[in-house]
Amino acid sequence: MVATSEYILCEVKSGVLVITINRPDKLNSLNKQTIEELHEILLESENENDINSIIITGSGQKAFVAGADIFEFANFSIEQGKQLSSIGHFKIFNFIENYSKPIIAAVNGFALGGGLELAMACHIRVVSDNAKMGLPEVSLGLIPGYGGTQRLAQLVGKGKAMEMIVTADMINAQDAYKWGLANYVTTQDELLNKCFEITNKISSKSPTAVKTAIKVINAGYNPQLNGFEVEIEEFGKSFGSRDFKEGVSAFLEKRKPIFKGR
Repeated sequence: MVATSEYILCEVKSGVLVITINRPDKLNSLNKQTIEELHEILLESENENDINSIIITGSGQKAFVAGADIFEFANFSIEQGKQLSSIGHFKIFNFIENYSKPIIAAVNGFALGGGLELAMACHIRVVSDNAKMGLPEVSLGLIPGYGGTQRLAQLVGKGKAMEMIVTADMINAQDAYKWGLANYVTTQDELLNKCFEITNKISSKSPTAVKTAIKVINAGYNPQLNGFEVEIEEFGKSFGSRDFKEGVSAFLEKRKPIFKGR
């Protein structure tokens, strides 16, 4: 069973691991320890067969994650800055984007800097109607360093991403939805319910097919890969899975499939 740590709370409900980043006095900002703990929990849960989806949120009602912990890197050198970014990509942001199980960001309040980058690395984003989202790094003489320059442009387009990054302006939940940064907008009270509504749909589908779909969609955004070729290859492999045989049998027999994730 996935365990709670100092800055991360964990709870499994109906096959869904709810991860709560728990530094409310720091608006759930990401420090080195939080990143390490989050990485370890995700690493452990990937092999937990009773977990089919993950929801990441922040404690309290003010913030999802209000950014990285500035106090930790205020005096960093160039090399330390590069290492900070590289480790973050490897342990959290790229790791989440390429995770084998769907991860939903339940954005409850501020998602700024590293917080927005965390939400963008997740596969789906549901945001509360009081959410504020932005990448304010240029106000500190920095640029986004956890994938923000790349993923924001992929989600909202180059022009809007350029504007948000170079002005450091925040956008509200409705604008985030309009620009494709949020899949859904809800009240804070309904935020997790909406996330569970999505995970309930996912849980009835083939885990092997869901895992493959994540892999292939991401391949289309990897300049080192040809997404169409990856799709052809993975589509063919699907025919060798037990889930495929079960899905087709259930369809022909007019019953609900019982997928085993194999």
